[in-house]
Amino acid sequence: MAEPQHILVVGGGIGGLAAALALARLGLHVTLLEQAAEIGEIGAGIQLGPNAFAALDALGVGENARRRAVFTDELIMMDAVDASVVGRFPVGQAFRARFGNPYAVIHRADIHTSILEGVQGSDRIQFHTSTKVVHIEQDAASVTAIDQHGQRWQADALVAADGVRSVARDILFGDAPRVSGHVVYRAVVPVADMPRELRVNAPVVWAGPNCHLVHYPLRGGSEYNLVVTFHSRQPEQWGVTDGSKQEVLSYFQGIHPRPRQLLECPKSWRRWATADRHPIPRWTAGRVTLLGDAAHGMLQYLAQGACMAIEDAVTLGLAMQACALDIGRAFALYEQSRIPRTARVVLSAREMGRLYHADGVERLVRNQLWEGRTPERFYDALEWLYGWRADTALARPRAIEPRPS
Repeated sequence: MAEPQHILVVGGGIGGLAAALALARLGLHVTLLEQAAEIGEIGAGIQLGPNAFAALDALGVGENARRRAVFTDELIMMDAVDASVVGRFPVGQAFRARFGNPYAVIHRADIHTSILEGVQGSDRIQFHTSTKVVHIEQDAASVTAIDQHGQRWQADALVAADGVRSVARDILFGDAPRVSGHVVYRAVVPVADMPRELRVNAPVVWAGPNCHLVHYPLRGGSEYNLVVTFHSRQPEQWGVTDGSKQEVLSYFQGIHPRPRQLLECPKSWRRWATADRHPIPRWTAGRVTLLGDAAHGMLQYLAQGACMAIEDAVTLGLAMQACALDIGRAFALYEQSRIPRTARVVLSAREMGRLYHADGVERLVRNQLWEGRTPERFYDALEWLYGWRADTALARPRAIEPRPS
């Protein structure tokens, strides 16, 4: 009997863990290489649409996430200039009936832990931390990742889930991340420090000119996630640093006092200069393919970055299964299934950022877009995004041939 194939997964974030779990569930051996000293996640809260829960369920870890998530009542957009309601849409029973799953918010560390628990339950996955892949070599039969110490890790294939600054993408395709010029400040505040009138069980977006604020509850409502975004006045380089309250305040002049009071809540901030990746028509070169932010890094405006990475992982596993573990054919089917969808999300997120940050007459047009819109029209508009299911994840069957490296 042939030895099960061996897959390298580079990156131990949400996408990398999900990919390792999807492949291990097929009986493959997986070696996961993570550059950090410990497997874990930084950051604050993220939102999980019903498509994310469908993907988590396909990995067998949906209930893990549900135990840690806060299920929201509605999605709300407010005008940050005059504090008027732009739109509010219920995500309760009718939403769940339409999409088969809830809408929720969760701490990034908690969703990471929920997938990690599944990974730790598998005897087919090995972790190696403090391992940064700096080079990749491959031939017709195998692929080798070389780390910062010169150690060589050989396998039958490699899945690069190494983030927006992907070393693998740079080696294979050579394009650079697109720095957006948008800066994001994130903080988690105790509920006691949150203004009482803003303790709402919903993701609330306060849309302002060239800026916006978001808040929603985490961890049973004991904390609130707070995110503020603005267009930087200066050239930015992608990265994460400590934030400055003075800088934040300087960008939110002219904002209504009700949302502006949120800027006084955090004791400290973390500052992200954001970037995304322009969609490319190919993720695979030989025995290496991209996944998650490495393939389709996106801005945060649709709250889909983690959701898309988990969908990727499920689809990769399904493609491997459908192609009887033939790596070349499976990678071709995987990218055929994922590239159009994720490109639409990347481009839609950019446009949503423009709507959030509309000024002048564009702000009035933005507000009218949602005026009088029924929940059913809202659900119809998001069917393409939230209606994803594992049983329809693969592209329509057609001739799938492995592409040359």
